[in-house]
Amino acid sequence: MGAFTLHYQPYTLSLKHIFTVASFSRSTTPVLLIKLSYEGLTGYGEASMPPYLGESQDSVIRFLQKVDLSSFQSPFQTADILQYIDDLSPQDTAAKASLDIALHDLLGKIMEQPYYKIWGLNPENIPPTSFTIGIDTEAAILKKVAEAHDFKILKVKLGLDSDRMIINTIRSVTNVPICADVNQGWKIKEQALDMAHWLHEQNVLFLEQPMPKEQIDDNAWLTEHSPIPTIADEACQRYADILALKDVYSGINIKLMKCTGMREAKKMIELAQGLNMKVMLGCMTETSCAISAATQLAPLADWVDLDGALLIDNDPYQGITVENGICKLTDTPGIGLTILP
Repeated sequence: MGAFTLHYQPYTLSLKHIFTVASFSRSTTPVLLIKLSYEGLTGYGEASMPPYLGESQDSVIRFLQKVDLSSFQSPFQTADILQYIDDLSPQDTAAKASLDIALHDLLGKIMEQPYYKIWGLNPENIPPTSFTIGIDTEAAILKKVAEAHDFKILKVKLGLDSDRMIINTIRSVTNVPICADVNQGWKIKEQALDMAHWLHEQNVLFLEQPMPKEQIDDNAWLTEHSPIPTIADEACQRYADILALKDVYSGINIKLMKCTGMREAKKMIELAQGLNMKVMLGCMTETSCAISAATQLAPLADWVDLDGALLIDNDPYQGITVENGICKLTDTPGIGLTILP
């Protein structure tokens, strides 16, 4: 690869609790950790592969084996490098994100600045991050809510017959605002609207992907009539998806693993804001590497859900911290990562 060297290793994240959403449950997440080096400096990246992305450690390795950066003379050829990487395949977004994150981390280290400063962003503008509570029993939900006592917003997974039980259980112990992530679990628009009105009364801030992404007209009807905003998640993967989502949803959820990384995420934020759409910055189950990368963009978001590293018990890095529910950026160059011994 000429002046660049690339190393990677498979790693499996262990979740503190079994994680259940409307369509599946899991207790681990496969990831690939990468290192991109140039002239003595190293940038760190990560590909996280939850089931619905359709990627695996093997597929990411196969993608990385195709990458040849020998024709690029400098990491500052960022646009050309990332366009070359994107052109290698039509999918593989998590694999591409790992390289994008590592490249931004490397560039920040070369410039000796954290990336949010390079972009001119103010860390005081970061909204509180939500803490995610998966679908579970009443007793387990109460335990998870107790663990999240420092957080100002809870994100709750819905989409099954237990929806009202989950919300009522949380409301029995706390009145903090809730974000409802339905993961396409509701199928009938009238029932979805009934739930939207009820959830509005329960101090729920918005509905994330309330119905299947294929039900475009139903989602648009719900958005028009709902008392709370709707946010596209599964329906919004990359920059090219956004324009068609105008008037179908109130906003979009941007995740680095879906959109190929930091560069495209920033472009997506700017386009969504230009269309007067809300922006949520989210994550998968990830280490502090990908979470710290996403947090560089957090001052631009209306809502953030960057708790992925808090849900695991074997994080190999120290990155951004969360204090009283707020993600705290540092002056550490790049994405602000330290390797744990």
